[in-house]
Order: sequence, then structure tokens, then C-alpha cells
Amino acid sequence: MSEISRRSFLSAAWKVGFGLMAAAGAVTTLGLLKPQLAAGFAAIVRTIAPNEVPEAGVLEVPEARGYLVNVDGEEVLALSETCPHLGCRVPFIDENNRFECPCHGSKFTREGDYVEGPAPRGMDAYATEIVDGVIEIHTTEVTPGPPPGTERT
Repeated sequence: MSEISRRSFLSAAWKVGFGLMAAAGAVTTLGLLKPQLAAGFAAIVRTIAPNEVPEAGVLEVPEARGYLVNVDGEEVLALSETCPHLGCRVPFIDENNRFECPCHGSKFTREGDYVEGPAPRGMDAYATEIVDGVIEIHTTEVTPGPPPGTERT
């Protein structure tokens, strides 16, 4: 067996290291270029049966970036989680039974109607359709929220 010189070993180690980095970069680049399945905006999101939406509170649907709300036990409304003021995510506050924007203080009823704050209108709603007994949210079809002083219900 012949001994390997220090110079040959370091040269081989550098080549292997750069080869591994190039391979990792190629895999990462291919992952970014590969088309992803649609979710959230510009998608149809299948959720649950209408009778499974709770009558009190709201049901968060992360895939649609929105909420499902049962209105008077008859209609199910799909609301966008985005505040119409500056686009913050608006969570539902169970204790107050309404949506409250943490960024600038806009408040909305459980049905997404404007209550107070700098928002120019109520929360936007997505179109919904019941297919095979399941609610489908069409995130491409957005209806702007009603102006202050009006109610959806």
C-alpha cells in the first residue's frame, strides 16, 4: 500500500466537500422549481359537512386561510382571515365572541360585519358550494365585506 500525501488528501477532501454542496444546491433548486399543489389562495378547499360547523364560535380552515361560520343554523359562511384594513391575520376571540385584529384594533362580529376600528368594511367572504355533502371553499371568488353599518344576516 502506498501512503497518501497530505496535499492529495486535502485536495480530495475539498473536491468531495464542494461536490456535496453542489448536489445540495441542485436538490434545493429543483425543489423550488417543481410546481406545488394549490392551497390557500386560488384553490378549491374541501372542508367538512355543513352540519359539523359549530353553531357557536367559528371553525378555522388553515388551508383556505379563512374561517367557517354557522349563521343562525341555516347558512354557512366562509370568511377570509385577512383584515380589510392592512391585511393582518384576524383571529376569533372566543371570550368576546368576535374577530379582533391585533394590528390596529378593528373589530368584526362573528359573521364578519364591521363593528369598529380603521377597517373600511367588514371581512371578505369566499364563495362556497356543497359537493357530495361537503363544503367546498372557492378562494378565487372573494366577495368584499359589507360597508360599515350594514349586516350580512
